[in-house]
Amino acid sequence: MSPRALALALPVLAGLVGCDSLQRSDSFMGVITPYRIDIVQGNALTKEQVALIRPGLTKLQVRDVLGTPLLTDPFHAQRWDYLFTLRRPGTEPQRRSVVITFEGERVKTIEAPPDLPSEREFVASIGRYKDPRAPRLELSEAERAALPPPRRFEAPAAEPIGPVRPYPPLEGS
Repeated sequence: MSPRALALALPVLAGLVGCDSLQRSDSFMGVITPYRIDIVQGNALTKEQVALIRPGLTKLQVRDVLGTPLLTDPFHAQRWDYLFTLRRPGTEPQRRSVVITFEGERVKTIEAPPDLPSEREFVASIGRYKDPRAPRLELSEAERAALPPPRRFEAPAAEPIGPVRPYPPLEGS
């Protein structure tokens, strides 16, 4: 290889190596940070949903509760895989898998991780920003006990509206 070709190839190679290192970092020279989107895939399942599934339910009933499975394999038609992944910049990815096997049209077994979150825990885990100025929406037991009892309102007796007329009896006497 000639010295001139080598002199041209080295800056090109250095530039390509530099581009690769920029792709792996979260910032450009520590100043510019690119926007990275959250990637959510699959079915977000909670303890409450999986607790509704029990052996003997039909495929249609399972689909009504959990939704359409992410994976249905034509070679293993008796197995439904519900997968959930959440990739968010700056956090560890969340990954959960629930596998339901069928015998005919009925649920045979349910394989779910023991650390499946409740609905409330899941919503709290996907919340990104916590606003310290946001009001609390629930009262503690001590705050509930300190509240005055609700007042009872008595509705006044209804007065007849319009003229009062005597009507003759309906049956002749």
